[in-house]
Amino acid sequence: MAKAKTDDTVADGAADAAQGSALGYEQARDELIEVVRSLEAGGTTLEESLALWERGEELAKVCRRWLDGARARLDAALAQEQPDEGEGAAE
Repeated sequence: MAKAKTDDTVADGAADAAQGSALGYEQARDELIEVVRSLEAGGTTLEESLALWERGEELAKVCRRWLDGARARLDAALAQEQPDEGEGAAE
């Protein structure tokens, strides 16, 4: 019976990971805030706390991917705006 519980947990984790990749930054951030609040409030079992922590880790990764992508786009846009070496650099 414990085996079925483990299989369900793995399946839930895979579904959460797939859902996590489809979340927008704001959605992931807002859900992460709620996860943190739930963990800070306490009153959950160890298993529930671990599940919340795992979800929070996945949400943090989603947020990090969005932020890294935004940084890369910003850096690329700024690089296009800067003049080439030697052009206007003496000003």
